[in-house]
Amino acid sequence: MLIDLANVVGDYLHDVFVVRLDWWVLLGFAAQAFFTMRFVVQWIASERVGKSVIPIAFWWFSIGGGLLLFVYALYRRDPVFIAGQGFGVFVYLRNLYFVLRDRRQNAATA
Repeated sequence: MLIDLANVVGDYLHDVFVVRLDWWVLLGFAAQAFFTMRFVVQWIASERVGKSVIPIAFWWFSIGGGLLLFVYALYRRDPVFIAGQGFGVFVYLRNLYFVLRDRRQNAATA
């Protein structure tokens, strides 16, 4: 019975990670890497100053990952994923706009 379970799991993993591997899956992995990096960047920045901060790179990685996942969701025709990533990209762009606007205003007054 344990050997059967191992074979079922092995067959499943082979199907998911070998048989179904294509450029779209690689795009999905690249998008996930962007999202992972945004948290790594945020964590490192917060550790350096000893408080929670969100550096501008967080928003750039969010936009990159969000756009790639949005394209991936369009290809996969997943309405939940499309709506979620589409809205997320809007929010990331809006936050980046605020950050850049504030930087310009601070530079002008300095």
